[in-house]
Amino acid sequence: MSNHLSDRIKNMSTSATLAMAAKARELRSEGKDIIGLSLGEPDFNIPDFIKEAAKQAIDENYSSYTPVDGYAELKKSISGKFKRDNGLDYGLNQIVVSTGAKQSLFNVAMVVLNPGDEVILPAPYWVSYSDIVKLAEGVPVEVPTGIDTDFKMTPQQLEAAITPNTRMMWFSSPCNPSGSVYSKEELEGLAEVLKKHPDIYVVSDEIYEHINFAGGHVSIAGIEGMYDRTVTVNGVSKAFAMTGWRIGYIGAPEWIAKGCTKLQGQVTSGANSIAQRAVIAALDAPLSKIQFMIDEFHKRRDLVLDLLGEIDGFKLNVPEGAFYVFPDISSFFGKTLKGTTINSAEDFALYLLEHANVATVTGEAFGNPNCIRISYAASEKELREAIARIKAVV
Repeated sequence: MSNHLSDRIKNMSTSATLAMAAKARELRSEGKDIIGLSLGEPDFNIPDFIKEAAKQAIDENYSSYTPVDGYAELKKSISGKFKRDNGLDYGLNQIVVSTGAKQSLFNVAMVVLNPGDEVILPAPYWVSYSDIVKLAEGVPVEVPTGIDTDFKMTPQQLEAAITPNTRMMWFSSPCNPSGSVYSKEELEGLAEVLKKHPDIYVVSDEIYEHINFAGGHVSIAGIEGMYDRTVTVNGVSKAFAMTGWRIGYIGAPEWIAKGCTKLQGQVTSGANSIAQRAVIAALDAPLSKIQFMIDEFHKRRDLVLDLLGEIDGFKLNVPEGAFYVFPDISSFFGKTLKGTTINSAEDFALYLLEHANVATVTGEAFGNPNCIRISYAASEKELREAIARIKAVV
């Protein structure tokens, strides 16, 4: 029998971050000493008070199907979190809990987009945005930005990218992969453009909001005129080190939330029961409970910038959030290192994997072909060793 995969799956890109992580695991299994700086996964254990909440949920027999859009108690905690941290009033009917923020994004794309609808993606963007849009039969429209503008899209660039087919704009702040953080003034500038185009909706991915060194996070939904046309996406993977617990959520206009619930009811149903109960404890707790992780990420960022700054050919900005640096390494293009000619960021990332035993991710996967992404969600010892290896081979 022939194997007939759908065109949909054949045309989909493999996640570059997961592919590099898989390659690193394969090389480790062969006995190579690989330092992985490719995954966006905190290296901390989750705080004990969250574990205790999960244990209590098991003891209290939270083992049945959950409501498709999430436990009401969790949605109350999410609503309180939006009010406390973002100044946003989302009712329970505007909140949907999903199996990770990635599912939240997929739900929104499938609910809002029709074939041919265009989605503006300031590049660099998170690796899955483009393929999620394509799965919903939308058209990703990349707006290139560079290190000289801190990888941020300007209002002029946004205006120039809008066409009669533009339906949405997706972005993250703090940004994965660049770590850039949009200020209130910068978001207001984008909002002024969008106000002239009332049929364009915004997805604001705020999964890194607490890992922020810029002095405060601003949600675009809080900008005048933007609340009713913004979907605010968040989750607990990054700030609470709960990547494997798979809980994400949205605050959105009610019609979008209802659509996401309808779709989710046919795909995954409700999110994990024990994880939801644990997230109630996480979101209800004061942010001081996770400040130790944020402080450590801040220290690591400064360390990585100092060490990479000693390597000729690495052009750096100062990321103000998340846990990535996104250096421009285009100065190496056309050069030959240890017999390997570097023609692209992918070539450079593979060269580092082969010769330095350090796993990074090519910027091409994020819409920027001149950069690589380096995650500093690793110990100081690993970071020092990894960058020493990189320096030695370039």
